Amino acid sequence: MRTQVAIVGGGPSGLLLSHLLHLQGIDSVVLEQRSRNYVEARIRAGVLEQGTVELLTEVGLGDRLRREGLVHDGTQLYFGGALHRIDFHALTGKRVTVYGQTEIQKDLGDARDRAGGAVIHEAEDIAIEGIEGDAPLVRYRKDGVDDALRCDFVAGCDGFHGVSRATIPAAVLKTYERAYPFAWLGILADVPPARDELIYSAHDRGFALASMRSATRSRYYFQSSVGENIEDWSDDRIWEELKIRFGPEVAATMQTGPSIEKSVAPLRSFVAEPMRFGRLMLAGDAAHIVPPTGAKGLNLAVADVRVLSRALVAWFKQGRGDLVESYSATCLSRVWKAERFSWWLTTLMHRLHDPASFERRIQLAELEYIVGSKAASTALAENYVGLPF
Repeated sequence: MRTQVAIVGGGPSGLLLSHLLHLQGIDSVVLEQRSRNYVEARIRAGVLEQGTVELLTEVGLGDRLRREGLVHDGTQLYFGGALHRIDFHALTGKRVTVYGQTEIQKDLGDARDRAGGAVIHEAEDIAIEGIEGDAPLVRYRKDGVDDALRCDFVAGCDGFHGVSRATIPAAVLKTYERAYPFAWLGILADVPPARDELIYSAHDRGFALASMRSATRSRYYFQSSVGENIEDWSDDRIWEELKIRFGPEVAATMQTGPSIEKSVAPLRSFVAEPMRFGRLMLAGDAAHIVPPTGAKGLNLAVADVRVLSRALVAWFKQGRGDLVESYSATCLSRVWKAERFSWWLTTLMHRLHDPASFERRIQLAELEYIVGSKAASTALAENYVGLPF
């Protein structure tokens, strides 16, 4: 089989890239290791930067997003026994929208169906060859039959554990990583959110986050140990811990119910450089991971794909190679700023030291400075709603 762009990975970044290329008349084939049902059922984050919403709307993927997405003008910080609101819209003129990654995945899958896009699910044993030449080959097995895809470029959108990043020679690839000494214990339940906006709590017992997927489905997290056993946490025990960490005002409006899903997730920061080697480009989690505190993971993937689609359009339609050459540097500039923000917010909000320590007092002093300073509040807000891309 021959195509212009082989896309390894059928998550949001891979399908969005395929959709963007289709709108410009560029052929692509998506290879995804998992089934469509599996990919669409994965529970992921869903706080979208304004730039992400604008892009999805611009390319015809905004109808259900507009109907069902929850637009947030700000967020709440809880510390020292009180809630403090950061007004994103007043400070930056921008907003964020809560719309689950699961729903974006479904919207993208439906769009590729309508366009007759080639998406091959359950493609096994994917291997990428020839990326230093001008005609890479992607081998795979489907239904027990070996096949191959010849292409001009390969887009590696297959996540942290995918084959794409491992294809870049070890002598070329440089990785940067930080593993955090805590995890997030999360619960998903069909109960209304405690507030209309997200709440970030910096409690002495540890961080907590009140989030949501819709007006009737809530997602809560709290800081736990990396080796925490989820079996030790009944629903009732989780709800009681959350009420403590959000304080009595929020606890009074927090509705509880049986969990749909519970999990313990470790946190890490990770960046791979370069994001391009020869005819292979990495995008999304294949190139970088951020802790979920700043809600940057999906948004960074969308930004990568937008830059990549522009580079490929310039190559195929204008005969220009400059945007392909600069792809890695362009993306990494934004990636590192998002990594910085996610690291900063993570270290600011989580319990890293004893409540009576000097370091804890510094955390609280910085939080007080943020909510008391327009400049500091603006810096938080402009990073949260999303830097330009």
